Amino acid sequence: MNCVSLIGRLTKDVDLRTTKSGTSVAGFILAVDKGLSKQKRDEAVQNDRPTADFISCQAWGVTADLLSQYCGKGSKIAIEGRIQTGSYQDKDTGKTVYTTDVVANRIEFLGSANQAKSEDDWADDFVDEADNGVIPF
Repeated sequence: MNCVSLIGRLTKDVDLRTTKSGTSVAGFILAVDKGLSKQKRDEAVQNDRPTADFISCQAWGVTADLLSQYCGKGSKIAIEGRIQTGSYQDKDTGKTVYTTDVVANRIEFLGSANQAKSEDDWADDFVDEADNGVIPF
């Protein structure tokens, strides 16, 4: 079974292209938090190590069009899809380059770049929304 579910933020605006047959394809990088404890996160930051994984993704067709239209750098999204591997010959060196991407079958928009907040702010929002009778999920 080849199933992937990720929640993260776009590291830059979506790269939307069109195939020769007219199908839209969107390429994007999703920054997914590693879920480190506060101590491990602080250690990683001090040692200049990443606290997120940066995952190469693709979306096709209408999904690609909607993602490009409504999401940009910093937007929080959830994706469901599959891992796809491939390879190509580097034009400069002639060496084989191996690739791994997540091909998104389904995408949910969870927030815009303007709504980007730290994890600590999220906890405060959760309490505020719960007190107001709003379920935040």
